[in-house]
Amino acid sequence: MRPASAWWAPDLHADRRPRLILRNRIAARLRAHFDGLGFVEVEAAALQVSPGNETHLSAFATEAIGPDGARRPLYLHTSPEFACKKLLAAGEPRLFCLARVFRNRERGALHHPEFTMLEWYRAGEPYEILMADCADLLRLAAETAGTDRFTYRDRACDPHAPFERLTLAEGFARHAGIDLLATVAEDGATDRPALAAAVAGAGLRVAADDTWADLFSRVLVARIEPHLGQGRPTILCEYPVSEAALARPSPRDPRVAERFELYACGVELANAFGELTDAGEQRRRFEAEMAERLRIYGEAYPIDEDFLDALAAMPDASGIALGFDRLVMLACGAARIDDVIWTPVAGGAR
Repeated sequence: MRPASAWWAPDLHADRRPRLILRNRIAARLRAHFDGLGFVEVEAAALQVSPGNETHLSAFATEAIGPDGARRPLYLHTSPEFACKKLLAAGEPRLFCLARVFRNRERGALHHPEFTMLEWYRAGEPYEILMADCADLLRLAAETAGTDRFTYRDRACDPHAPFERLTLAEGFARHAGIDLLATVAEDGATDRPALAAAVAGAGLRVAADDTWADLFSRVLVARIEPHLGQGRPTILCEYPVSEAALARPSPRDPRVAERFELYACGVELANAFGELTDAGEQRRRFEAEMAERLRIYGEAYPIDEDFLDALAAMPDASGIALGFDRLVMLACGAARIDDVIWTPVAGGAR
């Protein structure tokens, strides 16, 4: 007897198929859109010497076996970012990639261990232009789906509406009563005791072993994110530099970075940077992230030295990663990410 949740069963596939066909149509429209803007589509190899160096991103590890039997570790990438930035260094001025990416320790309504990431990069252009790109892509997805409303669970959002733009400092003040930047120094150093006192004052739990980053994430998830992308999309921007490992500091305020995230229906859709091109600073950040990962998870990933070499040659650029499956979910009102993936990985709860 087949499992009740087998996606390949003809009756279940018949129910899923309209959403999957819509997925294909949206992908085709995205490709045509970028082609019309002079972008080139690239393919990033999934096997990399490093899967990425962010503390809480977990990878799938494998190994390459040479003809002589020699073995070397490799990883399935968590993002095509490193490969795309190498292509920027090679001279590509505008590129995009619809990449299959892999993240371990992630499974749920909005998470799948293998999913599709849409990334695009603009050399020599400010990161604010990516906000306009996002508006275009949301409208395009809605038009393709024949809808004027994105939905997820009990939340709705008009993809055609002007975006709300909210800084992290404004979000913390408005929704949690916390002066976030009072806990960040001019050099980006963070004040854990000050934030802990503010978080406790806001009525949220504080544990003795919480770091500043833990407390920041707790407030963001509990008090800020539920308000984002309600009725209209939200751009959440100007993250503290400690929460933007691959982004350059803002010329306006060194405490914050050129990073924004896009939300619709309370769902995070995209993560954008004004790209950091200082290879020495990037190495320092990677090492700090991997030290923290080793402390928490007991493992760390290697640093891609080839990437750091390319970073030193990379032009100023802006780049963004958008969860393609989530965009399709919102456009067709699906309840789970598995509902818009042609062949979901086994083992997900329905």
